[in-house]
Amino acid sequence: MHKEIFTFLDAESKEIFVYRWSKAGAGTPRAAIQISHGMAENAERYERFAKVLTDAGYIVYANDHIGHGLTAGKPDRVGLTPKDSFSQMTNTMAKLTDTIAESHPGLPIYLFGHSMGSFLSQQYMYRYPAKISGVVLSGTNGRQSQAIRAGIVLAELITSMKGDDHRSPLLMSMSFGSYNKKFQPNRTESDWLSRDEAEVDRYIQDSFCGGVFSARFFRDFFHGLVDIHRLQHMERIPKHLPVLILSGDRDPVGGMGKGIMQLVSMYNKLGMEEVSYKLYPGGRHEMLNETNREEVMQDVVLWLNDKTS
Repeated sequence: MHKEIFTFLDAESKEIFVYRWSKAGAGTPRAAIQISHGMAENAERYERFAKVLTDAGYIVYANDHIGHGLTAGKPDRVGLTPKDSFSQMTNTMAKLTDTIAESHPGLPIYLFGHSMGSFLSQQYMYRYPAKISGVVLSGTNGRQSQAIRAGIVLAELITSMKGDDHRSPLLMSMSFGSYNKKFQPNRTESDWLSRDEAEVDRYIQDSFCGGVFSARFFRDFFHGLVDIHRLQHMERIPKHLPVLILSGDRDPVGGMGKGIMQLVSMYNKLGMEEVSYKLYPGGRHEMLNETNREEVMQDVVLWLNDKTS
């Protein structure tokens, strides 16, 4: 597999770093797969998945979002984001899609979003649906509970009192701390990510993963989570857009499966014609890094193959 890194400027003239993986010596790919990574991680973590995809005949692109990975620049800059970062990340994803389309005219482009990246992808689905041929949502969720309103108020209070870039352990605890409690006794603070202890340790040891994010990030993130499920937004999603939803039934982000079923129901009520899902028994948040990851990756390939045949 051939790997390269390139950059482009987003709408705010911020340099965005992008990974591109391709099969050495391969002919025209079946399609391009654009990956949108989650919060407090980075695009390079998807290289193993990219190897499976390129072996199956696809070309893969993944950018580090603002405030993450190489785009953040240094580990101590991870978690610091500009105003309206949720919206900016989605807009930047669309610009990367355009870059991919320019490099591969006429080639179908499929979007794979995980966790925060899946919520950005849900926004993308009604903002830029004409740019993509289908979407895979991993580690996602449906409509948030009313508790998120309290989170918005708290995040706005903290930014007003301590500044936009104040790193808030309280907001981090509200977001991630409750997830890990479901897997007590805990070996680490990140047990909720996967049953595979080696993968959890790999996440912890990655200097571009984890960390405490800014209050401004959370303010924008919480607002984004509310906005993506407003009916007037979801009604703009094309009824024919194919969507695959993947989750572990022990993923706290997806309400241990309940949030996934709610999202599927929401899409069905909209009249969407090609929505499928799979809940993996015992799986936690990062299904691409779970003990049954080979099964999960092959399920994605089979879905893509069906859509591109």
